[in-house]
Order: sequence, then C-alpha cells, then structure tokens
Amino acid sequence: MGIDTSSGAKLSDRDVQSLWRRYKDYEDQTARDQLILNYAPLVKYVAGRMSAALPSHVDEADLISYGLLGLINAVERFDLKRRIKFETYAVTRIKGAIIDELRSMDWVPRSVRARAREIERTSVALEHKLQRAPTDEEMAKALGVSVRDFQDSLTQIANSSLVALDEVWSGSSGNETIALIDTIGDSASSDPAAAMGETETRITLADAIAGLPEREKIVVSLYYYEGLTLREIGEVLGVTESRVSQLHTKAVLRLRGKLSDE
Repeated sequence: MGIDTSSGAKLSDRDVQSLWRRYKDYEDQTARDQLILNYAPLVKYVAGRMSAALPSHVDEADLISYGLLGLINAVERFDLKRRIKFETYAVTRIKGAIIDELRSMDWVPRSVRARAREIERTSVALEHKLQRAPTDEEMAKALGVSVRDFQDSLTQIANSSLVALDEVWSGSSGNETIALIDTIGDSASSDPAAAMGETETRITLADAIAGLPEREKIVVSLYYYEGLTLREIGEVLGVTESRVSQLHTKAVLRLRGKLSDE
C-alpha cells in the first residue's frame, strides 16, 4: 500500500476535526491521507488481535495490508453526522476487510463452514418452534452432539474469524452490499430507496438483537457499541474470555440466521 503505519506525533482532537472538515467539505486529498495516517495504528491493533487466533502461517503483515484497505474505505465512507465514533466504525471496517481477504484465500476448513451454517439453521428452526432462543442443551440435542461438543464447535468457528457483525450483507437492490455497521446510527442519503432499505435493515437488526438472550445481548452491545474487548467483557460478566467468545459466536450465528430467514 505504501503507507507507513508507524505512529508518529499524535494529532490533537482539533487538528483531526479540521482534517475531517477539509476532506468532507472540500475533498482535500491531502487531508484524506493525513487522516489515514492518523488512524493507521488502529489497523495494527486489529491485525494483532486477529492474528492471535489464526494459524501460524497467516502473516500479521499481510493482515495489516488487508486492514489498510478497510481503513481507507472507512475514511472515505464515514459520515460526520453519524452518532458513532469514527474509531468504532473504522475497527469494524478493518476487521471486515481482513475477514473478506481471508475468506477469498479459502483457508477455513469446509467442515467449520458447514458447522456454522448448520448451527444457524438449527437455531432459527428451534426458535420458531420454541418461540424463544434455544439453550445450549436444546441446541446440542437438536444437533445430535453433547453440550461440550457444541461449545467446542462455537470456539472453532470463533477462531476461524467466520463470524462478525462487521460482515457485508446484500442490500435491498440485490446487487449492492451494506455492512451491518452501516446500519447503526443516522445516515443521510440522497437516494430515498437506499435510505429506506438501510432503515429496514437497521430495524430488522435491532429487533433481532432485542430478541437475543440477555447475556448475548450484553456481549453484542459491549463489543460493537462500546468497543470493549472480549477479555474486558468477561470481567464485566464474571466469566472467562473463551466463554464470552462462545456467547459472541452464538449471538452472531443467531442474528445471521434470523436475517437470512427474514
């Protein structure tokens, strides 16, 4: 990419806001490049966290390269009127870009992909039947495995980086894509049809999150809206980081299944 991600002198909040105004109001490309450099440490942070859960042959430097594309996309797409911090928006875009590239490499075992899809389908079917979110015990029984095996599957899926709310979903037009992070907060759009599509997606997602079991709802809220790490969420809930990872995976698979069903 040719961009140095090393952190230099930190800009003040006033300087950063000035850069945003220059870029968004006047399309100043120099301001754009300075914003990318200012936020580049986010890429290293995300790549470092993700590499810890990936096989050793996946080079962190490659993850940084993929993540930079996500950061650039975030800077270009971010709406200053949004009610979320840019850092929150950027981290999800960076992770999404890394996940997209890893998926294109198709290194995740097919068995793990198949298991994720099976859990999605089973969760949706049980929820329709029970009129509530199924428990681990009910999921395990429906899948024909032990509770321990079911939870081990969640850990495998989480470690493959297969699940994240940062993923891109098909838009209402069928040939456009919308990242779920783009459905959070207000977003002005000059296209009424596109705005309506995003509003419907946001409402659907909000309803789906509201229907999650309480602990999964808390994990989603703290991770995506408050920016806490899985370890920090574990401290809040009084459980291990691995258990939080399982709760996050279950939540996202439930949401993905619900949105696909919708």
